[in-house]
Amino acid sequence: MDEHLNGRERTIWSRLPVTFLTALFCCVLWGSASPAIKIAYEIFEIPPDDTASRIMLAGARFFLAGVMTILFGSIVSRRFLRPRSRSWKYVGILSLLQTVGQYFFFFMSLAYISGVRGSIINASGNFLAIVIAACIFRMEKLTVRKILGCVVGFTGIIFILGGFQGMAEGGAITFQGEGAMLMAALFYAFSSCCIKKYSRHENPVTLSGYQFLLGGIVLYVAGWIMGGELVFRSASCVYNLLYMGFISAGAYTLWGVLLKYNPVSRVAIFGFMNPVMGVLLSAWLLGENNEAFSITGVVSLLLVAAGILIVNIAPKKADNAGEE
Repeated sequence: MDEHLNGRERTIWSRLPVTFLTALFCCVLWGSASPAIKIAYEIFEIPPDDTASRIMLAGARFFLAGVMTILFGSIVSRRFLRPRSRSWKYVGILSLLQTVGQYFFFFMSLAYISGVRGSIINASGNFLAIVIAACIFRMEKLTVRKILGCVVGFTGIIFILGGFQGMAEGGAITFQGEGAMLMAALFYAFSSCCIKKYSRHENPVTLSGYQFLLGGIVLYVAGWIMGGELVFRSASCVYNLLYMGFISAGAYTLWGVLLKYNPVSRVAIFGFMNPVMGVLLSAWLLGENNEAFSITGVVSLLLVAAGILIVNIAPKKADNAGEE
């Protein structure tokens, strides 16, 4: 999305209270994803070992998210969003990374672990993205501030996994659960770097909308071929699916608007609320209070949130000199 720097202060979206409340709303939406998916498994009656039906559910969600994102983005832009012909390759790559890869593992994971645990572990994508952007894509430099933030954040992830001893012993850590969520975070990290790179050539909301749409179709068809099914047993199934589609469409569209009218650092700083909302909403909607408010849960969440804050603090000019 093109940034018109001179017009930022002339719009309501650049006012701090509006920016904060909109970012908070986006984080509430993203934070509600884990509870919504786990609730979907219950009302659609999809057992943990029914991988095909989970894939179909993910596909249906992101197909709807793609339609909604394109619609919302077109309304905001006052024109129908359509990728340039040369941008379809970007859409294809992003759909494989951000939707097919990330959410195949994300949906798998939540069938085996709690929403609280998933929300905290998934936040590792924020730190993996920084490392990948610096070490693989060479898009920015690893500064002392970023390294410190990553160390603090990863400490929180390690803590929720039982510490180094717990990880070494295996404990309650499984590939289908915690391992799959870490894989989802890794796919998120790569897709974040690709979006940053491809957004130089195409509107990021357009990229998100069409990659959701394409990725959703791929997931749904793959799940159907594998023998999955989605049975709408009540109106709750319809409402849940529509809401899950809106989570991505509404959050990505509004976040894109905030990035258009505000400096990136001003918006990104609010990202620490994502895992916080995920944990609080899992405690409220899923009844996971014991884990959410345990010493391990609270300390892990605080470390992860602190890490996100540290890496997104607006750097001094000297610190930012080598970054793109």
